[in-house]
Amino acid sequence: MDILSTMTDEELVVMYADGNDEAFDQLLDRHQQVVFSYILYTIRNKNLADDFFQETFCKAITTIRQGRYTESGRFRSWLMRIAHNLMIDYFRQKKNEKTLSNDEWGMDLFNNPTLCEETVEGELVRRQVHSDVKKLVKHLPHAQREVVEMRYYEELSFKEIADNTGVSINTALGRMRYAILNMRRLAADHQMILTLS
Repeated sequence: MDILSTMTDEELVVMYADGNDEAFDQLLDRHQQVVFSYILYTIRNKNLADDFFQETFCKAITTIRQGRYTESGRFRSWLMRIAHNLMIDYFRQKKNEKTLSNDEWGMDLFNNPTLCEETVEGELVRRQVHSDVKKLVKHLPHAQREVVEMRYYEELSFKEIADNTGVSINTALGRMRYAILNMRRLAADHQMILTLS
């Protein structure tokens, strides 16, 4: 088995920063599908999505090579944020130049929430929801809490969770299902509204 495929994103970033190009190849293989799918879903234009995808990874390369990468444990989220910011900047510039028409895109780009900066009110609501969720997670049985934390805070796959906890993937999925049901029940009992919409 290729040793690079067993390494964490953070270990690969360090290796790449030290000059190992194969480490970045592994990161690219690991994340390119998710990043490209997100970009394409957001803007619905394959050629432009290709450009944003290339620019996202070029920016990642530059940042890592310059020693400015500091997002410990959140590499995929960091890539998605780069892509998101590039799209926002592009459409903001086009809007300012008045060279962009909604008609050519078949969707309302200017009211697309994925391309808008968050409002102060939206940020406050998001923080309250996250705070409420953290409180609910603390009330879950240990096994369920463990799965939720690994999945949403450490961004592990269910296979990784199963390996780390010594259970089958089905057991890990079952624990997540029961955790969600318990959190819904707890939220209802405490009259919490866990949604941003």
